Amino acid sequence: MGEVLQDKLLVIPNEENTGFAPGHNQAIAATNSEYVLVLNPDVTLDPRYIEILVTYLEENPEVGSATGKLLLKSNPEVVDSTGLVMNKACRAFDRGAGEPASLWSESGLVFGVSGAAAFYSRKMIEDISIDGEFFDSDFFAYKEDVDVAWRAHILGWQSYYHAEAIGYHARGWKKGGRHRQPLFIRRASYINRYKMMYKNGDRRRWFLSLFHMIPYEVASNAYFILREPKVLGAWKSFGKEFKRLKSKRKAILAKNRFPINL
Repeated sequence: MGEVLQDKLLVIPNEENTGFAPGHNQAIAATNSEYVLVLNPDVTLDPRYIEILVTYLEENPEVGSATGKLLLKSNPEVVDSTGLVMNKACRAFDRGAGEPASLWSESGLVFGVSGAAAFYSRKMIEDISIDGEFFDSDFFAYKEDVDVAWRAHILGWQSYYHAEAIGYHARGWKKGGRHRQPLFIRRASYINRYKMMYKNGDRRRWFLSLFHMIPYEVASNAYFILREPKVLGAWKSFGKEFKRLKSKRKAILAKNRFPINL
């Protein structure tokens, strides 16, 4: 490692792969900066990306997270993400994914930010952490950024998309590659949605969203029963972690300031 990097980088070695959430919690705990950038290794940022987001958050303290315009590295004319959006069936998506970048030149508030290049304020991190955890360590991988976005939203924090901050995402997956993923990853992607729904939702919201959720739940779980039944084994982990999930749900709902309109 070069001399310049030696003075600026802290490398934290782990003996095993603990997953995205625990690993990032470990890194965040080792810092004391006012802002934290969570950055995937396949993302490249324009030189002013961080400067632009710092300036905006400094001027808008009610905003706890921000993202720029993430473009596909393989085709910079196409959007990878301009933030996260959640529909009435509690499904989260990268906003604008696959659309022309020229359509997303307007900055504004969003539901949340993609964990590929997420910028968080320390104040928000400390405010919404549960039992000292920012990312839920029960989420080994997948949807931990959505979980944070949802929790932050109902605890009163805003999230912002700044169109002038540009990043490029190489993406480690390809369309049609789901079946090549390890089973434990597919299980995590499936069950983590239910974990965050249980933790962050409330009965009133489920009642209002029921009409939209039932068709998707029937279709989705029918698919898994017929095509990927082993994925449904993920419910075992939900059962094992239920007491912790219940405790986290209680802590979150006790602090709930602004229930999200799904």
